[in-house]
Amino acid sequence: MTERLVVIGGDAAGMSAASQARRRRSAADLQIIALERSSYVSYSACGEPYHVAGYVDPLERLVARTPQQFQAMDIEVRTRHEAIEVDLDARTVTAADVDSEIPYQLEFDQLVMATGATALRPPIDGIDLPGVTELRTLDDAAWLRRRADGPKGPVVVIGGGYIGLETAEAFHHRGFQVVVLTSGEAVLDRTLDPDLGHQVVEALEDMGITVVTGTRVSCINGSTRVESVGCGPETFPANLVVLGLGSRPETELAAAAGIPIGDSGAIAVDKRQRTEIDGIWSAGDCSQAIHRVTGQPVNYHLGTIANKTGRVAGINIGGGNAEFPGVLGTAITKVCDLEVASTGLTSATARQAGFQIVIGDAQGTTTAGYWPTASPMTIRVIAEKPTNRILGAQIVGGPGAGKRIDVFATAIWNEMTASELAWTDLAYAPPFSGVWDLIHIAARRTTY
Repeated sequence: MTERLVVIGGDAAGMSAASQARRRRSAADLQIIALERSSYVSYSACGEPYHVAGYVDPLERLVARTPQQFQAMDIEVRTRHEAIEVDLDARTVTAADVDSEIPYQLEFDQLVMATGATALRPPIDGIDLPGVTELRTLDDAAWLRRRADGPKGPVVVIGGGYIGLETAEAFHHRGFQVVVLTSGEAVLDRTLDPDLGHQVVEALEDMGITVVTGTRVSCINGSTRVESVGCGPETFPANLVVLGLGSRPETELAAAAGIPIGDSGAIAVDKRQRTEIDGIWSAGDCSQAIHRVTGQPVNYHLGTIANKTGRVAGINIGGGNAEFPGVLGTAITKVCDLEVASTGLTSATARQAGFQIVIGDAQGTTTAGYWPTASPMTIRVIAEKPTNRILGAQIVGGPGAGKRIDVFATAIWNEMTASELAWTDLAYAPPFSGVWDLIHIAARRTTY
């Protein structure tokens, strides 16, 4: 008898799960239906700011696979269809066409919850005014690109995280006056220590983007659409406001159905991406994972993790045996000409986790100092004081700096000490590094 798998959420995690399940089970054995409330599936959300900036055209280049391509794999994709209720006893999903709002039911044998995350929208007066938006979906990116192609006017970005800064740079590139407002001491405060975050602030301001740190938005003003943003006594004019305050796991549907939510606020799963309920799986931004340094449940909203956890769920649904080994939160971005990357714990999160730490900093250049393209670079290593085990690393520097973070991610993943990393045989040639890479030097400085 043919089983039915229903996937709620058609982006990285959901479609990875569907694809892996199909590779292992035929259409005669497993029918797969994926529900996605937006207009697109299987797309690169990380590329959206670059479409807004005009670097990536057309928008469809960000789409990895279309519904038609999935149909050729015997995976039925229903875009602009939203799941509105899950009944675990009846094993049904109630869904509705977003345009017609006509509900219908789908029975399922197995279910993947890949509902993703939703942008944080704090209860600020005026937050629902026209002209206030976020950048999450391709539909959002298309709307913002139309604004970027239109008349120039002041843009305010609320929040100093990755998406906020990438969007700020995109509009600055298109000729807009941009202000970034953040409550943090610097920017990227979830992934960088404040002094490294200040390097990013300086780069943004050198480019011409105004950054206001340590401020809180009190109101968004306007009559028929947004006109300004208020921060206490200060007011910033705005024809467009982009919310970049981060996101939270979208778990309302799961919680209402009785699917357990974990300590991180995301759907609780085991290493095989199973929930506590038989036949119910979860992957991606809405699901919980275990941090490999602390051993604690965490919830990261990263495309890398979404693809991997979706793959694990799909392999297991297909009859295979896969486990997700955990996360470090490794991330990278480009802000202005700076490459910014981090992995593992920051100084603050390491202390909060109860670690005694030692910090090793190294300043130098991305190549040999005499090489024509040498750019400044700072590397910070955070190690556990008694054991010298590496807990985290951060990098801020010019072209060629950022991907060094993968060396640290590999070291932390394998529980290496800073002393071991300081002697690791890394490649050297003047166009790429000094004879002692800053990786070596920063690691060595935790051993003093």
